[in-house]
Amino acid sequence: MDHAPHPERPSAGLTAAERSAYLDRIALPDPGRPCPQALARLQLAHLRTVPFENLGLHLGEGVDLAPGALLAKVVTRRRGGFCYELNGAFARLLTSLGYRVSLLAARVFDGERLGPPLGHLALRVDLDEPWLVDVGFGRFSRHPLRLDERGEQADAEGAFTLTPTGPHGDLDVLLDGRPQYRLGLRPYELADFAATCWWQATSPDSHFTRSTTCSLLTADGGRVTVSGRRLITTSPDGGRTERALADDELLAAYRTRFGIALDRLPDLPG
Repeated sequence: MDHAPHPERPSAGLTAAERSAYLDRIALPDPGRPCPQALARLQLAHLRTVPFENLGLHLGEGVDLAPGALLAKVVTRRRGGFCYELNGAFARLLTSLGYRVSLLAARVFDGERLGPPLGHLALRVDLDEPWLVDVGFGRFSRHPLRLDERGEQADAEGAFTLTPTGPHGDLDVLLDGRPQYRLGLRPYELADFAATCWWQATSPDSHFTRSTTCSLLTADGGRVTVSGRRLITTSPDGGRTERALADDELLAAYRTRFGIALDRLPDLPG
């Protein structure tokens, strides 16, 4: 790789009590010493328990990237978030478990167009080799991807490929041949993402301000999503059902499907 790892500082980790509470949040016993197998268990557990959601933006909560605020939201309040929150919090858990973690920036593909710089936050985790870890992209790899591998990497979600592009050593991350995001290898601090996070949370041009979403990988390998007022369930074999929800059903769906107890509905665009 062209860029040396830049691990998060130890102070970015958690106390023993915070680490225990986080592991309880993702329903995972102590995973033991850092290794690829334990890292894979941690990622899958996170994807199955902490939803990808932007409800806070439509509840007037805003986004706070301060380390304590991330922990309070994901662990104490048992909510989800989008990439900056989910991967930001997960980086702290991994660091506290002894992993060497770096924050990487990506530009998300919208068709053939690229979104803004630092439009996505992903993680590099260095063990005997570097791994791409991402619990904040919605539908994505369920297990860590080898960052140095250029052939196809099989995953339950499909075939992933990391293809070099451009003069700076960036990587296009493809799922079944479709580009997902362009990943830079330069390490960042979480505060570096604040400006783009603010844009994502406030701009009318951002996908996150245009609609509400809440999505989670299910234990059987399917996915459940509430998009606007529609409940969408996908089975492991690709079957899909979709139906509209009334207000009381919407609040119940957030509570029973995602463990998110709201006292009011988010403002639904449109």
